[in-house]
Amino acid sequence: MSIDKSAAERASAVDPHRPRWLFSALLGLTGLFYAYAIWNAIAYMIPLVGLAVGVTTWIALILSIVLPAVIYAGALALTRRRGLGTVALVLVAGLGLVAVFWLDVVGYTLSGGR
Repeated sequence: MSIDKSAAERASAVDPHRPRWLFSALLGLTGLFYAYAIWNAIAYMIPLVGLAVGVTTWIALILSIVLPAVIYAGALALTRRRGLGTVALVLVAGLGLVAVFWLDVVGYTLSGGR
């Protein structure tokens, strides 16, 4: 009786073109940048707690906290079986998206929500 590898076993095999330590280092480094974006959004929101700001401003501030984590998780889900260069490119593109959204939130709150 011949035992053939199932599709799940083949899919879980380690990709020889993507060393695990390099992949982990890339995820850790970009994860720190995403965590800094979350930390910065929380630090920006704290002084605004006592002020009379609109609902739209609160939604933008909360999204600026949640969005980096969602983009990081989405980037990992999209590039789960891709090469290291593709993973790095998608993670850096996600950081660019987070940065653009953050600048929009800062501009919106400094303009008074107009």
